[in-house]
Amino acid sequence: MAKSKASGKHYVSKGERKSSISTKIKDPGLTLLRKMDALNKGKDVWFTIDNPNKNETNKRRIRVKRSGREWLKKMEGKQA
Repeated sequence: MAKSKASGKHYVSKGERKSSISTKIKDPGLTLLRKMDALNKGKDVWFTIDNPNKNETNKRRIRVKRSGREWLKKMEGKQA
């Protein structure tokens, strides 16, 4: 008789109990401040915004990339 494969390789948790690892609480204001600091340093940042196309009901929010270089050019134009 052939030996069966070990079932441990394919085990998936049922997810019934809470994880003992603590999760950090995200502060939306602090997240926005960090993103704005990154933009001012010239780094690219992703923002999540409400979808302007209301016909796409399966995508309520979309992610938009903002270039840090373009942001700096735009800010220099406003100051001058």
